[in-house]
Amino acid sequence: MLRAVVTYGSQGPEVLLVAAEGEEGYSEYTFADCAIIPDGESPSTKIEGLEECDEGPSPIMPEAKEFFWGAGSFVLFALLMRFFLYPRLRRSMDAREAAIQEAHASAEAERDAAKGEVSAYESALAEVRAEAAARIDAARATVEAERTTRLAEANEAISARRAAAVADVDAAHDAARAQVGTAVATVASRAVELATGRAPDPNSVSRVVDELMNSGVAQ
Repeated sequence: MLRAVVTYGSQGPEVLLVAAEGEEGYSEYTFADCAIIPDGESPSTKIEGLEECDEGPSPIMPEAKEFFWGAGSFVLFALLMRFFLYPRLRRSMDAREAAIQEAHASAEAERDAAKGEVSAYESALAEVRAEAAARIDAARATVEAERTTRLAEANEAISARRAAAVADVDAAHDAARAQVGTAVATVASRAVELATGRAPDPNSVSRVVDELMNSGVAQ
């Protein structure tokens, strides 16, 4: 029965086929037939079987020192996280949350203050508008009263001037009437004198002329 033995040389891994003990072609093993040569052993050292070869470290199971180093590092990291890093992280998170809450409260307060200012502004604006409307109504009433007063004064002045003009016209009319009556009496007296050859009584002529003029005015 042949056994396959893997050896590692300068050219890489090599597979050797050797006969088992008691069979034809049997030969002794050396550490050169092993995949891993133990520390301090010569590759040409004779060994009874491949079981004496060093299997080397397990690729899955870690060594004790690696396990202890890993466990110690984990425990140290856990202690640092529990007593140093996590408290600082927690304080930072609490401070940030408090800052956010304070910012929210400040924003709420500012919004409420802004609403109050807007309400106060709207109230003040309504008062100003009401006051402006009252002043406009008062000014309008004042202007209307002044206009009525000035119209009355103007009408009175016009009436006074009209009465004065009528009086002047009447005075002028009376003066002109007197002059016309005198002229008519003079003309009538002259005409009677020329017709009869005798001058009439001036008083009679004046009385007749006045009666005629008064009757003409009455008509």
